[in-house]
Amino acid sequence: MPSKSKYIYVLVTIALIIIPTIAQAQQKPSGPSWRGILRHPTEWYGTEEAVRIADNVLLYQHKNGGWGKNVNMAKVFDDTEKAKIIEETKTVQTTIDNGATFTQMRFLARVYQASNAQRFKDSFLLGTDYLLAAQYENGGWPQFYPIRKGYYQHITFNDGAMIGVMSLLRDISQEKEPFAFVDQPRRDRAATAINKGLEIILKTQITANGKQAAWCAQHDRETLLPVKARAYELPSISGSESVGIVRYLMEVENPDAHIIQSIKSALSWFERSRLLGIVVERKADSTLTRGYDRIVVKKPDASPMWGRFYDIESNRAIFVGRDSIIKYNLAEIEHERRIGYSYLGNYATSLLEKEYPAWKEKWQVD
Repeated sequence: MPSKSKYIYVLVTIALIIIPTIAQAQQKPSGPSWRGILRHPTEWYGTEEAVRIADNVLLYQHKNGGWGKNVNMAKVFDDTEKAKIIEETKTVQTTIDNGATFTQMRFLARVYQASNAQRFKDSFLLGTDYLLAAQYENGGWPQFYPIRKGYYQHITFNDGAMIGVMSLLRDISQEKEPFAFVDQPRRDRAATAINKGLEIILKTQITANGKQAAWCAQHDRETLLPVKARAYELPSISGSESVGIVRYLMEVENPDAHIIQSIKSALSWFERSRLLGIVVERKADSTLTRGYDRIVVKKPDASPMWGRFYDIESNRAIFVGRDSIIKYNLAEIEHERRIGYSYLGNYATSLLEKEYPAWKEKWQVD
């Protein structure tokens, strides 16, 4: 006859299998990731799941047409949570930072095309009006609108903010799918907006030591000069944001001499600003917060890297922590910033090796 200890062993084993399974079944499904919301196949945007998420997006939209940032709008919410979201829209500020507003609009356009639900069209058009109203008269866009005082009012290229807006408005103006439903007056206003935006891009390109270079992550809305944002984002030339700007310029059809010169100058700057023979590695270290560090390691055959920031006068890659003091090595800034921000990357590799040569061939540029 089996011993009592064997019965206990069997019961414990069953419990270890069943209890986690029950707990998992009771958890609220989280749905797909908001981060990848624009990467689904076309047919997915007509599904019940896509419509559910689109209705979430409508909950988060402010009366002015914009959205806040850093929110997972793909989650499943109950009625209490939905009521809280609606209440929060009265205080959370609307922005184009971190992909906000123009990402929601691209998603809604795809769901509207698939579902033909009028509420998604109406929301998209309200968002379009928001983006058009947010543009400065000189063509730039602030990070937050209505204007939020501080660095938020600068013309913002940081994290692709202004370029994300302009790319969307350009698609609208050109009646690209899935934006063909937008009315002609709004398409005309979008065309005017991107023309003004193009002018400000060309005007803000930095000239250093007599040579055109690239752009800062943010420029003063009046003087157009490079300006500081957060403590670790000083006036500088950006090896990251400038890539997106150049890509936008290379998508302009029949570029004129000014645009061609701007692109060529920026690519020349990228060429002379390459950092060779190094890689950034993640190194496990249990003594540090989150258990790892980021270090720069020499590697002779490594692909070129670029700094996120370059000193405008010396063109040296710089590293700045929360003390706003310029350093010239990643190891010199505090650990929290080393692991919490991108200071080095292969930002312009594809631009130099593939996209620029293809652009020159397309437009017969010497």
